[in-house]
Amino acid sequence: MKSKYIYGLISCLFISFSSCDNMLDVELQGEYTNTTFYQTEEHAILAVNSTYELCAFVNTANNLWVFGDVASDDALKGGDAGDRSDITYINDFAVNPDNGEIESIWRHYYEGIVRANNVTSYVPDIDMDEELKQRIIAEAKFLRAYYYFHLSNIFGAIPLKTTTITSVEDLNIPVSSVETIYAQIEQDLTDASAALPVSYDSDDIGRATRGAALGLLAKVYLFQGEWQLALDNANAVEGLLIYDLMDVYSHNFNVLDKNNSESIFEIQHLEEQSPFLGSYLNQYFSPKPSGYSFNVPTQNYIDEFEITPVDSVYDPRLDYTVGRDGQDWVNGEPFDPTWSVTGYLQKKHVQPTSEVPIGDGNLNYTFMRYAEILLIQAEALNELNRGAEALIPLNEVRKRARECYLYDTELDGYTGTIPDQLLPDITNSNTSYLRTAIYHERRVELGFEFHRFYDLMRYGKNIAEQALSNTNFNYEDHRYFPIPQSEIDANSEI
Repeated sequence: MKSKYIYGLISCLFISFSSCDNMLDVELQGEYTNTTFYQTEEHAILAVNSTYELCAFVNTANNLWVFGDVASDDALKGGDAGDRSDITYINDFAVNPDNGEIESIWRHYYEGIVRANNVTSYVPDIDMDEELKQRIIAEAKFLRAYYYFHLSNIFGAIPLKTTTITSVEDLNIPVSSVETIYAQIEQDLTDASAALPVSYDSDDIGRATRGAALGLLAKVYLFQGEWQLALDNANAVEGLLIYDLMDVYSHNFNVLDKNNSESIFEIQHLEEQSPFLGSYLNQYFSPKPSGYSFNVPTQNYIDEFEITPVDSVYDPRLDYTVGRDGQDWVNGEPFDPTWSVTGYLQKKHVQPTSEVPIGDGNLNYTFMRYAEILLIQAEALNELNRGAEALIPLNEVRKRARECYLYDTELDGYTGTIPDQLLPDITNSNTSYLRTAIYHERRVELGFEFHRFYDLMRYGKNIAEQALSNTNFNYEDHRYFPIPQSEIDANSEI
């Protein structure tokens, strides 16, 4: 999603699809209609670029962090009590269908699906380079799968829309089961993985790749307990031979190392653009008064990190992820625990003010990293009763974490050696023990990357209710959030 194609064009693209009989049959001046668009190769590129736009955090509508983090045991809303107050109801699982936060993500991601459907429906008829055409269609299918993956994990059974909207009747679609939604996701990702390139040149960095499609497909199978298929697709990502762990964990979350060798699908942002193309997350998660101090880590999350028994050295991922008392904040000043209602702030999406003003941000959001592929391999192997093999990818993730002490000279306590007994390799291959170890590793490795709530839900009733015991959460009642009232009112089939 580099500026040449995606940034520079999607912000000025407005497509109007008008087919109702009561519309005046007049071509509008200054904007495309469904009869004048989807005619050229440039139109196809513009259309798929606009589909990527909904992934980015360039406005407040993309509130994925609310459902990935705040709804979980990792975070609280933070901020001022009255600011974005509907998030509090999500945090407490006291959500009504008219909650503004569920309305926001529903509308936002279904808009992404509508745009993807337009690409898959209209682009096949454009007279253009065939290889580029197939790639663009594959990108749209990947993005449709991405949006449906999130919506199905948040809402469960939802309307499945895979064709263009040409009439009011097309808006009235009954809900499909989660299994049906996942089947569509699997088909889209399978199609996409066959047509997408392994990599792009610099002008197209950020577009969906074969590795992104295979990686998300592995995750989709993991979520359904299809262990062999999850393993097969994770192995296929590894088999591309282009991904590797960064030496230093924190290099996944700074602007100097964007789109690195660990990144599998990364959402792009640019600062100082008009229209705005930066990341709102930088302001949301920065401390007050310039920021909002949203999405703050809980003590329960802090306590998840391992500490050496003798010298009390923490897993370095803690301070790469969290601002806490006694440590420096991203700008170099001492962290002030009064900045947050819990005494902590998360750092993965916050930039130093020396890079950008707090109201803007050019830090990307990485949806999937190679570290997660290794953890998918570990979990699938363990569930297939291949525990000894599962230890290998699991320990690879732990090895990178502890070896940050070998490579990061700015790490607090750096001596060029690994502290004694820090993050030792796991050696117990018992299935139950290893399952717990893998769940732990996912939490500390992927924390505040908007994955935790989905994980808790797929782990099942006992784990989910225990983790969320300080809220109103009941698995039968709150496994999924309610479909927004606006959709219920507008869609006569619900």
